[in-house]
Amino acid sequence: MIFNTTHNNKDTEKAINNLLGKPYSFFQSIKLKGTGSKRMIIDEVSVGFKNMMNTVADLNYGNIELREKGLLVHINKGLKNFSWAIPFYQLHIYKTSGFSIHAQGNFVRFKNNKLLKENKKFLDKLIDLKIKNDEQFDFQNVQ
Repeated sequence: MIFNTTHNNKDTEKAINNLLGKPYSFFQSIKLKGTGSKRMIIDEVSVGFKNMMNTVADLNYGNIELREKGLLVHINKGLKNFSWAIPFYQLHIYKTSGFSIHAQGNFVRFKNNKLLKENKKFLDKLIDLKIKNDEQFDFQNVQ
């Protein structure tokens, strides 16, 4: 689901919290050594997200926020902010020419540059949380 989070809206906040869980507390965030990525340059997006990208030659930036049951991909377009809520069970991650996040028939690909390399530890943490979440639903090893 994509939400316009430019302004605080209680209904939007409630929907995101129901889908992904509440944001980590200050102390949980410290234990995890951070729950948000630095900003990264968006290289390419799916057709469903084209209207959220800057149409001129400006760079598009995005960042990722971890939640208990998923993640939020924040995309900035001028003065507007959009958040894409992705539960872990819908999340697919690919490392190709950049780093791409796929879910719900859409994708966001981040450019492979210095900003992406600065987020390597965060992205490794994201992958570990995804694996840990998937292990809860491992039905192949049920006896």
